[in-house]
Amino acid sequence: MTDDYAMVRIKVPAGQVYPYQLEKIAQLSEMYSIGSAHFSTRENIQLHWVILEDVSEIMQSLSDVGMTSREACGNTVRNVMCSPLSGVCKDEIFDATPYALAIAKFMLRNPICQGLPRKFKFNFTCCEKHGMIRIVDVGLLPEIQEIDGEKRKGFKIFLGGGLGNRSFVGHQLEDFTPVEDLLYTSMAVIRIFDRLGDRKNLARNRMRYLVNDMGWEKFQNLVLKERAIVKATQSVIVKLNVDETTNEIQRPISVSDDVVSVPDGFARWQKTNVEKQSQDGFNSVFIGLESGDITANQLRSVAELIRDFSAEGFARNGFSQNIIIRYVHDDDLKILYTKLLETGLAKTGSLTMASAVGCSGTTSCNLALTNSHRLAKEVQRKFLELKLDEDDDLRDSTVKISGCPNSCGQHEVATIGFYGGGGRHGDDMFPNYTMSLGGRFDESSMLGHHTARVPVKRVIPVILKIIELYKANKQTNDTLAKWIDRIIRGNESSKINSVEDIKREIASFLIPPKVEDDPEFYMDYGSDTSYHTVTGKGECAA
Repeated sequence: MTDDYAMVRIKVPAGQVYPYQLEKIAQLSEMYSIGSAHFSTRENIQLHWVILEDVSEIMQSLSDVGMTSREACGNTVRNVMCSPLSGVCKDEIFDATPYALAIAKFMLRNPICQGLPRKFKFNFTCCEKHGMIRIVDVGLLPEIQEIDGEKRKGFKIFLGGGLGNRSFVGHQLEDFTPVEDLLYTSMAVIRIFDRLGDRKNLARNRMRYLVNDMGWEKFQNLVLKERAIVKATQSVIVKLNVDETTNEIQRPISVSDDVVSVPDGFARWQKTNVEKQSQDGFNSVFIGLESGDITANQLRSVAELIRDFSAEGFARNGFSQNIIIRYVHDDDLKILYTKLLETGLAKTGSLTMASAVGCSGTTSCNLALTNSHRLAKEVQRKFLELKLDEDDDLRDSTVKISGCPNSCGQHEVATIGFYGGGGRHGDDMFPNYTMSLGGRFDESSMLGHHTARVPVKRVIPVILKIIELYKANKQTNDTLAKWIDRIIRGNESSKINSVEDIKREIASFLIPPKVEDDPEFYMDYGSDTSYHTVTGKGECAA
């Protein structure tokens, strides 16, 4: 928030991070930052409050463990994301991870990627459910098709999506893009964006605006023609360096015979933090972090747990500000849970609505208007206090919070999303959030419907009221996400069947009190002074 300090964003391609890298980041956070790190919604790891003169030392230390902050910011190809369940998902066609890593390696330091009109993002996924491929510049879903009697790997490619002050859902380029055309297609898209993207208007220079202004069909035709040119002229290397060698999977420890008791809370944790893998007998364990925060000592503990429990030897960062240790054997879950309890990382609810996402907000971001970071923590704590993480009706729902309209907290695709701003009652300002309902990022991706402006101290009561309304009006085998989706689409037949009905039910929460009656109402979370807005130039936190 001042010119004296910087944020260092560390790229983690495909979210794949090794124990020795986490240990190095822990060391750097203690030496140059505030003794903690932040996991973003794009699988990066960030160090905040770094003195500018120390940045070069950090970059050199990162290179010693095969990491970089190069092109993690600026008008470049950003960190290439891949679903943390790629390779272990029961619904995937094939593992996209090697392709994500290959694209990341090819784009790094590539001359065409150094001065794009604006930042450019790739997302790979394992399946429709576990990725965000329609809300990014280039999203890729693995696919296999039979061509001339031969089964060929490829992707469904989606272009022109993105979240921000104005968001768009991406369009599918073609029915099937074989892997041989992956690089040609990627370069064709980048070349068109580089050539035609808006370099003057900062508010409209993401590729999604180019696609929207030009029209999808025209943009699609340009991409296909440009790809033909790239192929004909061999403007890029013929083949991506894709390494599909699989790691040897070997259970790293055996459980001691004296570990027989079930730790308190284990069943709840297993239900809400553990996902069965496609590999028999193995699990992916989701470690939830409050708003993405983790201390240096906890980073070291996670590194040790990866060595002790992961049969593949590394972890994956998720897009919900979490860490996933995969290939944990069934018989090792109890002892892993015990170890997580010791490190303060055994919070339940990672796979549920209780795992609220919040960007860094005013804690460190020059663009933020509210402390979304702290609000997400408050939401998570209240949900866990009420044990809502155990409610199956809420499991597939999400709460996502951004400190401004730029959507680093992904609020546009949340079941219940919020972005920060300021409200006013007379001459007095208070922190306020615009609430959206019904966002989703699966095969039926949809941006949330802006519903109401909610004062920050009323956000949690409003969420709980919406859950209460759902419980009173739900159908058999219903979920909160399905109920809200029906309301948004006009397909609900219960007493509460429209957005206007919801607005009427929450109206009493939206009325500000007089400042003398409730001074805390006019303060943001984490602040003991009256709210006011201060913004400056900065870099979005994702």
